Amino acid sequence: MGNDRQLPDKAKRADVAAFLRRVDTMPAVRAGTGRRGRLLFAVDATASRQPTWDRACFLTGAMFDATRSLGGLSMSLSYYRGYGEFAATPWLSDVNDLARRMSGVSCLGGQTQIARVLSHAIAETRKDRVNALVFVGDAVEEDIDALAHKAGELGMLNCPGFFFHEGGEPMAARTFRELARLSGGAYVPFDLASADALRELLTAVAVYAAGGREALARLPSARAGAVAQLTHQLPGPQSGPRR
Repeated sequence: MGNDRQLPDKAKRADVAAFLRRVDTMPAVRAGTGRRGRLLFAVDATASRQPTWDRACFLTGAMFDATRSLGGLSMSLSYYRGYGEFAATPWLSDVNDLARRMSGVSCLGGQTQIARVLSHAIAETRKDRVNALVFVGDAVEEDIDALAHKAGELGMLNCPGFFFHEGGEPMAARTFRELARLSGGAYVPFDLASADALRELLTAVAVYAAGGREALARLPSARAGAVAQLTHQLPGPQSGPRR
């Protein structure tokens, strides 16, 4: 990826700190007894996204591993690509099964379908609680007001959306920030040059989905790197569990 797509180091650190502050102030998540945390992982799989897709395939393993001691994680992968193609896997708790499914997908040219991602998250949450939505993308080519309405609905259902934005395109940045706010989630930009930070942040969201802030503070990385900004500098829980 060219240098023009990389964010300045100071801006990256500030955005990571802001993201982690937002996670820290969110209500604690408590999965029911014997219930895995559920995380919907949505990725833009249009033509320009292959390097990011490959990175996402690799990082899902870290997300599963980080939640094993919390009772585990169930994850459903959804993606859009090509001419109106949208797909979602069943809820999976086997990282190898998820990896096999992801490895069979290649990116194809097409426009964004973020509305379908949000509609899918709403539908799944109405069936059974989804603890978090993660979206990874770089562009928005849809009606922003319509997206905002869906994000607000997701927020009413207590399913926070975590929007990971690659590339820094200004209109997409403003839109993703607003969708994160309306859903009760958080926004952070990234580039593939900051892959370590992306791994830590995705792992933090997975742990949050499975066990809440207390579990997040017990991560092995809690005393170093991006997650340290959460555990060492930020206030503790400010409200009770989500219902």
